[in-house]
Amino acid sequence: MTLTTTPPRTSRSARTRALTVYAVLLLGWSWFVGIPNDPAGVVLWIWFGTIAWDVEAPARDHLDFWRDWWKPLLLIVAYWLGRGLADGIGVPVHYEMPVRVDEWLGGGTAPTVAVQHAWCGEPCVRTLPPHWYDVLLTTVYASHFLVALTLAGVLWVRNRLEWTRWMRRYVTLLFAGLTIYVVYPMAPPWMAARDGYLPEVHRITSRGWSEIDLHRQTMVMFGMGNQVAAMPSLHCGIACLVAVYGVWKLRSAWRWLLLLYPVAMSLALVYFAEHYVIDAICGIALAGLVMVACARWERKRAA
Repeated sequence: MTLTTTPPRTSRSARTRALTVYAVLLLGWSWFVGIPNDPAGVVLWIWFGTIAWDVEAPARDHLDFWRDWWKPLLLIVAYWLGRGLADGIGVPVHYEMPVRVDEWLGGGTAPTVAVQHAWCGEPCVRTLPPHWYDVLLTTVYASHFLVALTLAGVLWVRNRLEWTRWMRRYVTLLFAGLTIYVVYPMAPPWMAARDGYLPEVHRITSRGWSEIDLHRQTMVMFGMGNQVAAMPSLHCGIACLVAVYGVWKLRSAWRWLLLLYPVAMSLALVYFAEHYVIDAICGIALAGLVMVACARWERKRAA
């Protein structure tokens, strides 16, 4: 891929005004239309952000973004489409293994069952008024669709080499997860409970935002969901990738707090019956493997 390195030529006052307008437009869009959710839509808003950052640059220079981003975006779209098709190739869906493993981890009761019984309320339905932790955990869950690509946007503006390294890890993790989704489709807890493999639990992911009418909105890439893409949890994997990358690159003592992000994501997914604990563990392990493999490949290439 081409790595353009043209530095910003925008004055601080012009940048401040442009970024303020950008923030207002993005907040307005998120409130009235929905928070950008699909990769193509998120990348489009990131591009608008880079335009605001260097708003006084010649218009043609803003196309440098697409010269760098089109290849990784094409790969991300291929992952998105592949993930949506992976559940239709005829491989049987697995139910029992994750239930047995999580019951062992939970001392006889699957953690999703225990956490929903303790925290959700009676009856446990998404229409109940949310608790404060519902709001927090729904926000953590929704961050999955924004954080990794937003980090990529920041790196693209600040350091194109680091942007390349981050995108390499991010895309590699996506396709590693996709490979497993193809060969091992697995039902999440809410589906296992629906089909009688697990005591009653409910999918309550969006309950935290139910009273503020905030939601996610797919802008470009519609209709490619996969309800049995549960093993591993890429929500946890990507959260771990972000946290470990931050710990690796930052120097502040506060950087270790980033490790709370995959912990919070794992808790949200288990509580909302989106994933088992074993899914989260495997997602985190896969992210660690990707980090090590990419670092070794880069050292070998440099040598």
